[in-house]
Amino acid sequence: MSEINEKELIEMLRSEQHKNYAFRLLVHQYQERLYWLVRRIVISHDDANDLVQDVFIKVFKHIGDFREQSSLYTWIYRIATNEALRFLRRKRTVLFLPLIDIQKNLENKLTDDNFFSGDEIEKKLQKAMLRLPDKQRLVFQMKYYDHMKYEEISRILGTSVGALKASYHHAVRKIEAYLDSN
Repeated sequence: MSEINEKELIEMLRSEQHKNYAFRLLVHQYQERLYWLVRRIVISHDDANDLVQDVFIKVFKHIGDFREQSSLYTWIYRIATNEALRFLRRKRTVLFLPLIDIQKNLENKLTDDNFFSGDEIEKKLQKAMLRLPDKQRLVFQMKYYDHMKYEEISRILGTSVGALKASYHHAVRKIEAYLDSN
């Protein structure tokens, strides 16, 4: 598939004539990055695949609502983050489980997951991250794995840069404490 700039891609997505082709380009360009974003939140390969498909369906249906106040990827990233968090909240509600039980469930999925390709250190880091509150975990993931700037994270999460820095700092300290004790 050919490389196309974001502005052209948005125009093509909004054009009935080119929408399907542009959507294939969009999926090709962002699918892997979105998969790993969602996967680090929900842990399960199957859940991540399902959610990424849901995200692309939402993008396809709502591209006309995109106001271009941020980059297309930032907008899609925010949709993916919200979908993953909504999935976890629904899971807690449907199963009537407290947060600690959901964390244990996700840890078990991480341990049993045939698709997990990390080593023991990565597994320990993932387990430490599962113990973080959702917002701290997201901020940590965006900084550590996606190398995002605080300003971009701020646009995605709708939180001030100062609050994000504090969340990241707390997340790092909690992760270090977990890794030191385990």
